[in-house]
Amino acid sequence: MSHFMEISPYQINDNTFELVGRDWALVTAGTKENFNTMTISWGGMGIMWNNPVAFTFIRPQRYTYEYLEKGELMSLCFFDDSFRKALSYCGSHSGRDVDKVKETGLTPAFTDDGVPYFEEARLVLICRKLYAQDLNADSVIDPAVFQCYGENDYHRMYINEIIRVLKR
Repeated sequence: MSHFMEISPYQINDNTFELVGRDWALVTAGTKENFNTMTISWGGMGIMWNNPVAFTFIRPQRYTYEYLEKGELMSLCFFDDSFRKALSYCGSHSGRDVDKVKETGLTPAFTDDGVPYFEEARLVLICRKLYAQDLNADSVIDPAVFQCYGENDYHRMYINEIIRVLKR
């Protein structure tokens, strides 16, 4: 973490619509011995239950889902544009089938309590799960949402407290 400085979540100046929707992020969970990462482009940040939080949405068939379910902590890593190819790879290949770290050249790092993240990130959110709930068809108000769920493979929503922010 020597290349990073720690800031408060309230000091994040980035536009969250750009961060998540256009820049994408890697959500990473697991341990030093065994972790997985995947690209996300849906989610957000805000305040919930008086805490700064990040909202993430993960489909149950994703390999990273298993890691998120097992552990309490995870990271969200945001990169500059030069890493777009690596993020695209991590979003289109399963960690069940390939070694994403080897294939992308990203450098894993770990917080003192073992949360995996990547050295190349420009912004890292270390998060602790507060809440999880499966999205479902019965709760959909606008039928246009169904276009995103051709196979009824609804995401699980996680509300994650942002407990640390590391910034370059």
